[in-house]
Amino acid sequence: MAETQSMLRALRGEAVFPPPLWMMRQAGRYLPEYRELRRKAGSFLDLCYNPDFATEVTMQPIRRFGFDASILFSDILVVPHALGRDLNFEEGRGPVLTPITASEIAALNTETFHVNLASVYETVRRLREKLPAETTLIGFCGAPWTVATYMIAGHGTPDQAPARLFAYREPEAFRKLLSILAEQSAAYLIRQIEAGADVVQIFDSWSGVLDEASFQAYCVEPVAEIVRRVHAAHPGVPVIGFPKGAGANYASYRERTGVQGLGLDWSVPLSQVLALQQGGAVQGNLDPLRLVAGGKALHEGVDRILRTLGQGPLVFNLGHGIIPETPIAHVEEMVRLVRNAA
Repeated sequence: MAETQSMLRALRGEAVFPPPLWMMRQAGRYLPEYRELRRKAGSFLDLCYNPDFATEVTMQPIRRFGFDASILFSDILVVPHALGRDLNFEEGRGPVLTPITASEIAALNTETFHVNLASVYETVRRLREKLPAETTLIGFCGAPWTVATYMIAGHGTPDQAPARLFAYREPEAFRKLLSILAEQSAAYLIRQIEAGADVVQIFDSWSGVLDEASFQAYCVEPVAEIVRRVHAAHPGVPVIGFPKGAGANYASYRERTGVQGLGLDWSVPLSQVLALQQGGAVQGNLDPLRLVAGGKALHEGVDRILRTLGQGPLVFNLGHGIIPETPIAHVEEMVRLVRNAA
């Protein structure tokens, strides 16, 4: 039976043109219908944990733009929350947690992990029922390093110095934290697949702040363990890794983690992406600000990516999440440019 999902075909190494298209953070604040539902939900976590709300906001960009993939609406920090850590989202500040100490790592509660995430799995089940058969459903988690940075600092920081210092000063405790996060994140992704996800993506938003040795130990090794566990349970399900800011480490990341799709930020030169594409599917990497600007900047950005990468396995995407100020008309134009590419 022929595969109907263009994104799955691309992730398995097939050159599909025009390429499948979706956007990171495609369900979000740039959409008025999202903002309305966000107000109705009350808190961001209520939006994530309510299957009615989470299903609806996930479907909104599919109805509007007909993207080739839909990504579960949730947040990477539901994993530490499910492990018993407190979590709040403050307006203008973002996620806030009580910083974890070395002595608290062994006490993370894995016993009720899946119970605490039951509503997320229910959302995935509902989405697979609602989505068209040809639309890929993407599950996701945060990479252990990125999740750990928030658990240690208690909030986002510009260069993740608190987590880097913790790793240098408390190496055994830090490796224990990464190990727990890798094991539980893999189990989380496996449950999402069992609920109906076709593909899973691992977001490592802070991989770009690490030196070479730390990148290997904190980014590559934990993600490789997640990929190994996911593939042991579901060998046919592709995994996309997105180590934002990895730069020269992108090639070794792909080789050592075993991901099928490699998400690339907008700073990666297309000549480098073309070389990476020889090893399998790539995803990205339009600068989100080109989408905000529209016009010539958008047209040129889309055209360069399609001309350079269109002959290989490509999933067209932004090089990071869509910016809330992005005009909807510019998203519509991007979709038109990609879909009508000659």
